[in-house]
Amino acid sequence: MSDTPATLLLVDGSSYLYRAFHAMPDLRAVPGDPTSEPTGAIRGMVNMLHALKKEVPAAYVACVFDASGPTFRDDLYPDYKANRSPMPDDLRAQIAPIHEVVRLLGWPVLTVPGVEADDVIGTLAVQGVAQGLQVVISSGDKDLSQLVNDHVTVIDTMNGKRRDVAGVTAEFGVPPQLMVDFQTLVGDAVDNVPGVAKVGPKTAAKWLEQYGSLQALIAHAGDIKGVAGQNLRDALAWLPTGRQLVTIKTDCDLSADLPGLPSLDAMAVGSEQTEALRDFYERYGFKTLARQLQAAAPAAAGDGTPDLFADTAASDVATAAQQRDVDYETILSWERLDAWMERLKAADLVGLDTETTSLDEQRARIVGMSFSVEPGAAAYLPLAHEGPDAPVQLPLDEALERLRPWLEDVKSPKLGQHIKYDRHVFANHGIEVRGYVHDTMLQSYVLEVHRPHNLTSLAERHTGRTGISYEDLCGKGAKQIPFAQVPVDKAAAYACEDADQTLDVHRVLWPQIQASDKLSAIYALEIASSETLFRMERNGVLVDANKLARQSHELGLRITELEQEAYELAGQPFNLGSPKQLGEIFFDKLGMPVVKKTATGARSTDEEVLEKLAENYPLPARLLEHRSLSKLKSTYTDKLSQLANPRTGRVHTHYAQAVAVTGRLASNEPNLQNIPVRTPEGRRIREAFVAPPGRVIASCDYSQIELRIMAHLSGDEALLAAFHGGLDVHRATAAEVFGVTLAQVTSEQRRYAKVINFGLIYGMSSYGLAKNLGIDNTAAKNYIDRYFQRYPGVWQYMQDTKALAKAQGYVETVFGRRLQLPEINSPNGPRRAAAERAAINAPMQGTAADLIKKAMVAVQARLDAEQPDILMVLQVHDELVFELPAGRADWLREQVPAIMAGVAQLKVPLLAEVGVGANWEEAH
Repeated sequence: MSDTPATLLLVDGSSYLYRAFHAMPDLRAVPGDPTSEPTGAIRGMVNMLHALKKEVPAAYVACVFDASGPTFRDDLYPDYKANRSPMPDDLRAQIAPIHEVVRLLGWPVLTVPGVEADDVIGTLAVQGVAQGLQVVISSGDKDLSQLVNDHVTVIDTMNGKRRDVAGVTAEFGVPPQLMVDFQTLVGDAVDNVPGVAKVGPKTAAKWLEQYGSLQALIAHAGDIKGVAGQNLRDALAWLPTGRQLVTIKTDCDLSADLPGLPSLDAMAVGSEQTEALRDFYERYGFKTLARQLQAAAPAAAGDGTPDLFADTAASDVATAAQQRDVDYETILSWERLDAWMERLKAADLVGLDTETTSLDEQRARIVGMSFSVEPGAAAYLPLAHEGPDAPVQLPLDEALERLRPWLEDVKSPKLGQHIKYDRHVFANHGIEVRGYVHDTMLQSYVLEVHRPHNLTSLAERHTGRTGISYEDLCGKGAKQIPFAQVPVDKAAAYACEDADQTLDVHRVLWPQIQASDKLSAIYALEIASSETLFRMERNGVLVDANKLARQSHELGLRITELEQEAYELAGQPFNLGSPKQLGEIFFDKLGMPVVKKTATGARSTDEEVLEKLAENYPLPARLLEHRSLSKLKSTYTDKLSQLANPRTGRVHTHYAQAVAVTGRLASNEPNLQNIPVRTPEGRRIREAFVAPPGRVIASCDYSQIELRIMAHLSGDEALLAAFHGGLDVHRATAAEVFGVTLAQVTSEQRRYAKVINFGLIYGMSSYGLAKNLGIDNTAAKNYIDRYFQRYPGVWQYMQDTKALAKAQGYVETVFGRRLQLPEINSPNGPRRAAAERAAINAPMQGTAADLIKKAMVAVQARLDAEQPDILMVLQVHDELVFELPAGRADWLREQVPAIMAGVAQLKVPLLAEVGVGANWEEAH
């Protein structure tokens, strides 16, 4: 879309504000105070308008909202919109501030009494086209599609959808000029406008294609056969009224609201009212937005869409950071490098950052590195920049050797942003960096787990500083250049800024962590875990490429067999991945029942539907098996060998430390946490993780760790007694729930109890339990009621935890990790319920995450001291995997479970179990 005066941009403000309200968390003017004014919809609206203004430059704009009160449609049909829920109070409270901030941002605001926003937009669109303008309407409302023509386009920025003439025709099966007829036939459930009974989009489009218009269809209503024809004839008297209700008016009198129509001058783009806007942002707690205006640097603010949750007040450190001058240097001589090395040795703490050839930490090579020793003072050491204009740089290997003593000195304190990555980069050059004492990514993760932890967000949020982006230097997509080709002067400004900003952010975050003993302990654990994870990632695990190739071949044969079986059951070949073809075969040809529909009204064939239909039909069962095996093949047996280091045959998974809000690690490239070990084919994947000759694989994992944590947290006497007595806790639960002795518990009852035990930890409802066990809801509810009667401490813990979460906005693990719950007081019921489930589960998952991290650190320390030949190679959920000399197996069996069980003292004993084998699967 070009920036031209021929564009009129109309925003469906009513659509926007509802989307903003439901898309954003429950933000408040005073963060953490649920009694202060709600601000989530306001913030979302500001962000959406900023983004839209950048995406669609226009000379004329307007933001249109529905006015309160009835319209002509209510007079025409008293039940119009009768089924709509009232506007949530928290959204209603934000309407006036939203109107205010939209005006301050330079957008004319229209609310016309007695006229809906759609009708105002329709009228303005026609006025704009009449004056030669191109009109762009931004809305998620499909009803506005009837306005589309060669000069009017509807865009939906939330999902990237563009409804021009071709887009409307492709989406609905009719061109825009037939959309009113289409909507009349289909009706509008949202607005409670009936259509023709049992006539959906597909039938409506077919009829209109056949007869050309609603009027022509009505004339031939007697020719339509079957139930659909009768329903059409039954609706003939209603259709004229229905058509009036769904038709957007394009001739409203807006002159009172826009004096001077049809000149449209009242909608000329206005400038932002900076002073008033800053006051508004301060009033509603949007301190980062206020700081950006204060800095008066729109070019530095990027696209004007800062982090959605960036409301942290700036400290004195942050204020100084955004106002000071900087002294950045490029090191191109040995003399300057030696001078800077003296500064590095003398500094209390050095911000250290690398610029590299790749994001792949195992293969990345250094292009340059930067140092910051005090606020505003930084230097860049370019080492591998290329190109005709690149200056002569110090030799990379020699410069690294000159720096090695400082880099490997544990007594020289260093700071980084995501230090584990930089450790790998230096290790690729044979340097083991020591002395890393701080990581700003991990500081943010400990303090504000629910917020973004990248340096750009951190600097903007905590210091008000915005800077050069990687894309500014290197470009995007196919045109992106390697960092080594960036001119050194520009690279230096970027790299120095990174190191400098890292030091700035640290100076804001570290005092907040120091102020809490609990957070200090969790942060120390994260720093130590980063070191251990670096070692584990560096070790990697050997995979048997030949075994994987055989498994891929066998899976491929079975997948082909399943395709042929599916064709025979369907009576024809078809695309197994096409929802449209599946729907036609399932429901039209084979007469299977429709389980549910998609948001657009199509008959769903998703995984849940396939599982339900597979209970009674063989074809869905084959498709489920086909999908499962295809995923195994593409994700694991085909890919693992490709991801292995070609020299060593080892796979080096990456552990993302600052992703999961519970503290759990995330494994990727490859993801080893999602191997489906409940199926035989999935377990075979683990057979390919092997040990070299003379060595074995060992697996040591915590037993029923989350249930033990539940017993500790709840203090329930029956649960505590079961664990202290060394009982099978699922059998003990079955005995309690079914009222029998331990000896009388059947395998089926134990299975039920296991589902109940783990299900309640994850907030499973009676409906979920019924579905999981294949029983009715009443029986499931009775099981849950009986469980809580036998374990009242668990019930009380759940109630107390939800209440505490609502009062303080977060919960904690046993060790003090803080787990934020921004939606715990949300007016949105489903979101609030999800937050309540998280409040119950997060302390258990988070405590389990803390325990496995403590175990990793403790075990690694013992290995370093006593058994350096034993390598820790994987961490998956509550399990540690080792590669070791066969002769060390007895030592590991005796020592590692004891270390893991001894990292914490809970109200119940921790238990870790160990297995040893030639491969990972055998070790289980």
